[in-house]
Amino acid sequence: MFNSYYSTIFSSEGNILHIQDENTGDPFTTDIKKITRKIEAIGKNKSVGPDRVSGEILKLGGEAMIPYFSRLLDIIMNNGTVPGDCKRATVIPIHKGGDLSLVTNYRPVSLSSVFCKQLEHVIASYLRQVWDKNDWLYEGQHGFRTGNSCESQVIAVCQDIAESLDKGDRIDAIIVDFSKDFDLVPHGRLLNIIANSGVDSKVVV
Repeated sequence: MFNSYYSTIFSSEGNILHIQDENTGDPFTTDIKKITRKIEAIGKNKSVGPDRVSGEILKLGGEAMIPYFSRLLDIIMNNGTVPGDCKRATVIPIHKGGDLSLVTNYRPVSLSSVFCKQLEHVIASYLRQVWDKNDWLYEGQHGFRTGNSCESQVIAVCQDIAESLDKGDRIDAIIVDFSKDFDLVPHGRLLNIIANSGVDSKVVV
């Protein structure tokens, strides 16, 4: 039942446009310092993925693991090939509330390889760095940005409302809640947007 339900709430749009392999953006380089920080920050109790490699093992490996992380990341970027273990995950249904018998009241949490997650963090850090440098993100975007949060967004909205009230201006609010919006984003369109954001094409090809 879970499998049938979850398979219906993800984008099935498969016409991914061809992305030109032209390094016109900021070049991606393997940053050893970032990899080291990511390994040091791994939580000891972090759940393991299908490969059964725990975060504790990676932390114990310490400096000895860095060359392997770096080499794997270089191979992924230069060949555009992601290891199979990075594409696999153990999906755990987490109850959100309401009737326990309804599959719609459970959200899927994917437990993927801890090792591969660290590589994802390095790539995500590069993307944020480029987007901040190019001032590419809308200033009102607070989610998933360093130094911003849901709280900072609420504060900004309250400040705007307070200033409008002081001026006697009219305030209109439109609140939209898109059902399963994160799951239903077409990956092909998203990749094309990222490809045109000033990043190294190797990141998206």
